[in-house]
Amino acid sequence: MTVTVRELPPSFAPVAETAGAYLRRVRSGDMGALPSVVALVVLTVVFSLARPAFLTEANFANLFTQVAAVAVIAMGLIFVLLLGEIDLSAGFTSGVCAAVLATLLTDQGWPWYAAVAVSLLTGAVIGLTIGAIVVRVGVPSFVVTLAAFLALQGVVLEIMDNGRNISITDQTVLAIANKNVPPALGWLLCAVLVAGFAVVQLRSYRARTARGLTSDTLAVVGLRVAAVALVAGIAVFVLNQERSRNPDLNSLRGVPIVVPLLVALLLLWTFVLRRTAFGRHIYAVGGNAEAARRAGIPVDRIKIAAFVLCSTMAAVGGLIAASRANSVDPNTGGSDVLLTAVGAAVIGGTSLFGGRGRMLDAVLGAAVVAVINNGMGLMGYSAGTKFIVTGFVLLLAAGVDALSRTRAAPQR
Repeated sequence: MTVTVRELPPSFAPVAETAGAYLRRVRSGDMGALPSVVALVVLTVVFSLARPAFLTEANFANLFTQVAAVAVIAMGLIFVLLLGEIDLSAGFTSGVCAAVLATLLTDQGWPWYAAVAVSLLTGAVIGLTIGAIVVRVGVPSFVVTLAAFLALQGVVLEIMDNGRNISITDQTVLAIANKNVPPALGWLLCAVLVAGFAVVQLRSYRARTARGLTSDTLAVVGLRVAAVALVAGIAVFVLNQERSRNPDLNSLRGVPIVVPLLVALLLLWTFVLRRTAFGRHIYAVGGNAEAARRAGIPVDRIKIAAFVLCSTMAAVGGLIAASRANSVDPNTGGSDVLLTAVGAAVIGGTSLFGGRGRMLDAVLGAAVVAVINNGMGLMGYSAGTKFIVTGFVLLLAAGVDALSRTRAAPQR
């Protein structure tokens, strides 16, 4: 017998209606983060069955440090991808900024805060230059950023004297990717995160209902808050377990410091995209630049700002990568960093055609890539096999995006 919403108890009816609305959006082509979430669940189950070590506390913490730099660079790329543009230089932008950071810290003896500020400023200047050329000169972003990709690779080599490795000894910078917050502080941050999320959800619910707009019911809001609390609580509980084989000599407990940094950036840019005029303008320009221009949106400034944010976030990613490696070399920001970051954004659900995507996509997509690399590494597969599988997943995600847009397009 088919169960309809009317046959459900009153307390379940709103939840069923929301679930039904979500299924209708999926059928219409708006799949959102569903593919990446399903991929994460399937990959986790497969790797856990194949290698029980995949679910250990130590490997769980290692996944966060593996995913952080790529996720941060992918966050910056989302600003550009939402406009239907591309930035092929983001990887080596992170390398240049990391090289500037290491040089100032180690060779010049600068304090960490000054070196970090100059590194971020370097990223912003690179983004401003790229954005200005794309907008003012009219050169396609693919060509401009491809040229920047080659040029910045040369800049890294020049800064590193064509092969020098610069070690980082500043303890504050090294702590970002190598140290943990105390367990009690981890629980406090978890409580603040859940409470803040609940407040935002409730304020949104009250504001929409006060204006007579459609909104999720309190039951759905409660389930959403409970889900975030459950996921965050499990993560903190696992990360607070002892991960060291010799705890008496070197205890490893607590949430890695890079995790609160990643969450803070995710919340900040999610707020910018969803709650500010700048964020709404990003989506408008990505959806239809000419219509946005006629509506009075400063399209050129929005595009330049997007490239500046992209390169600045690449600088943050370079900082995290340098912290994790304890050094900077000519390969920092090279290899597969760019392709992995772009792949993370697309795998997470951001459209290559512009106008659709969220900051959460960067984290989910980067998590999928990290799980693939980590799990296949534990299973003993070669780097070549990892690249093949990651490329297939990226192609699948891009295919799903293209098919969903075709399905969502109005029929003529």
